[in-house]
Amino acid sequence: MDALVVLIPLMPLVAASVIGMGHLFGAISGERGESVTADIASWAAIMSSLLALTLLAADLLGKNAGSYSVGHWLNSDTLDIQLNFISTGFNVRLAALFSVLLAIVIHFSINYMHREAGYHRFFFILSLFASAILLLVLSGNAVGTFIGWEVAGLCSYFLIAYGYDRPVAAANATRVFVTNRIGDAGFILGMGLCYAWFDSVNWTAINAASAQMTPGEAAAIALCFSVAAFAKSAQLPFTPWLAKAMEGPTPSSAVFYGAVMVHAGVYLLILLRPVFELAPFVMAMVAVAGLVTAVYSFVVGLTQTDVKSSLIFATSGQLGLMFLECGLGLWQLAGWHLCAHAAVRGYQFLTAPSLMHNVQGLSVDGCREVPPRSVPAWVYMASLQRFWLDQIADWALVKPVRGLAHDLSYFDDHIVDRMMGAPDPAIRAISSLAQLEEQMIGAHLDNESDNFAQGSGLAGKLTEWTAAILHWFEDRFVLRGIGKDTISYGRRLGHIANKFEQSVLRPRYLVLFVFITLLVAF
Repeated sequence: MDALVVLIPLMPLVAASVIGMGHLFGAISGERGESVTADIASWAAIMSSLLALTLLAADLLGKNAGSYSVGHWLNSDTLDIQLNFISTGFNVRLAALFSVLLAIVIHFSINYMHREAGYHRFFFILSLFASAILLLVLSGNAVGTFIGWEVAGLCSYFLIAYGYDRPVAAANATRVFVTNRIGDAGFILGMGLCYAWFDSVNWTAINAASAQMTPGEAAAIALCFSVAAFAKSAQLPFTPWLAKAMEGPTPSSAVFYGAVMVHAGVYLLILLRPVFELAPFVMAMVAVAGLVTAVYSFVVGLTQTDVKSSLIFATSGQLGLMFLECGLGLWQLAGWHLCAHAAVRGYQFLTAPSLMHNVQGLSVDGCREVPPRSVPAWVYMASLQRFWLDQIADWALVKPVRGLAHDLSYFDDHIVDRMMGAPDPAIRAISSLAQLEEQMIGAHLDNESDNFAQGSGLAGKLTEWTAAILHWFEDRFVLRGIGKDTISYGRRLGHIANKFEQSVLRPRYLVLFVFITLLVAF
């Protein structure tokens, strides 16, 4: 039964490939092709969820070996990366839950996205994301998890910018993508430390090696992966990106930021539980970050006036509580909290579009006072501005980077280009032969005929001087005819060559030449 674990992420990947290739070559396009795209995506998601549920049942019955290896992917010196998967425990339970939620969201999207521009693109990206997130959960090594981690983030970027003709959507997608790259750097560094210290990137081997880790090694690895988890699950100071991600369609918001992807950071902490337990300082940092994020999200969520913003701050608040639970060592509670929250929040996001219809005609007499009298005015204003986290990030990061880019551009334009500037065209006339033809027919060339090449910068001047020398040689020896300068210069060179030959053939020079040859030979 362990072999089923390979097919779980493979089915959505095949669906994405078929949809993408069919749309690329015109076999699936327009409204007529919507049913084909929907059938491919939904059936692949259903088959993947059935396989995941079967694997889960086999694991509960004790039929699984715990891991399954397809073979070696990369082998270099001591680095051995396998195509292996985990087929037991929390990974399988989470894969079963995520696959069912993905199947529900894909089925919901069939009618929700009907006649939308980019219908086929949406299902291609959603199927690719389903494959990536299942690979992330089931991979037995850090490299496979990181591939799923990155592809899922890329799909997130594409769906936030789904309406790419709107500047806000494109800008928010770029902001989210860049923010998550900070977490990716921590993930890569954590992988590098694991390989440098323990010669392995397999999760099982890393957790097993925790018994031999020093406190410093455990703290370093845990710190790197915690940064990755903070960025992916929108913990402070990375929380603002989650609200910006609401520019995408509602189904993508449900599956990415309500049900599935935002929980990847919590999953990573639970996966590396043995390592984190050896790093009490990092666990304390995780707990503090989770607590602060939960409080921040609760306060900001009270002043949100639209459904998706309220839900997204409720999501980040619950994620903060999960991080707090992990930091306090309540690993099992965090796992159950993750699963329950994924199901409930995914349902809430999917029902958000119908909320306005459901509340139509209801009385508003019971609305609470805004701002509440018990809340200080400065807290209310800070909550409305989301505690100015975006402005602080712009001041601390975006503005300095833009200033550096401006300075580098100025340096490139005013110093580098002037030192290595490209020359003007070396010959302004059509050709040198055309100039000769004009001279022969009596045409008058301008006074700048000799200055036919001009350049700027060091490279330009060198090219100008070289072109001038070549032009002089061509004009004197080629273009002005054999009967003039060429013959006289040739005779002079001939006389010089004859004199040199006669001098060399003298006996004393021949003896000297033979002596030098023998000396070099011996």
